[in-house]
Amino acid sequence: MGKIFYIMGKSACGKDSVFKMLVSDKKLGLRTVTMYTTRPPRDGEEDGREYFFRDAAFLNRMETEEKLIESRTYETACGPWSYFTLDDGQIDLDKYNYVMIGTPDSYEKTKKYFGRKGRSAMIPLYIHVEAGERLMRAVKRERMQAAPQYAELCRRFLADEEDFKKENLDRCGIDRIFENQDLDSCVKKIKTTILEQLT
Repeated sequence: MGKIFYIMGKSACGKDSVFKMLVSDKKLGLRTVTMYTTRPPRDGEEDGREYFFRDAAFLNRMETEEKLIESRTYETACGPWSYFTLDDGQIDLDKYNYVMIGTPDSYEKTKKYFGRKGRSAMIPLYIHVEAGERLMRAVKRERMQAAPQYAELCRRFLADEEDFKKENLDRCGIDRIFENQDLDSCVKKIKTTILEQLT
């Protein structure tokens, strides 16, 4: 049975960079799952690459059709934005291993969904960066946008403190914590962990 390596971490901890490096390593052979969101694309994002960009009506229809694996909605400075994962044929645990990105809440829901189908093979990987460093990274990234959303940046930063509090991590059984002070070193340690789980 295949495994899902689930990357988690607060905003601007480097999740996307870690994710891309893991996917590009052919030795790992990890497949990806493109999530869906109702938020508008950021500069440089393309539909079907970073996310599938859909509206709230689509999300509601998928829930009615029982194709929804997990979803979460954030009351942002720009209005409500939902992020969700669908059982749309992207995941086949009989054949492949995957790497995904999410939150403790989405991890729990995804684990529960596949557990009901006898496919509980979730491996949580938590990336940590000191709060001040994360905030500096987030501001630098936001400045590169054509229309920076600093209020949303602050909301997300504070919301992460609640989403990733210790009791949530403990409840999810997150015991693999990787410090991302140096990206290459962090990814090397994660790759070692993944290979150990695949052998």
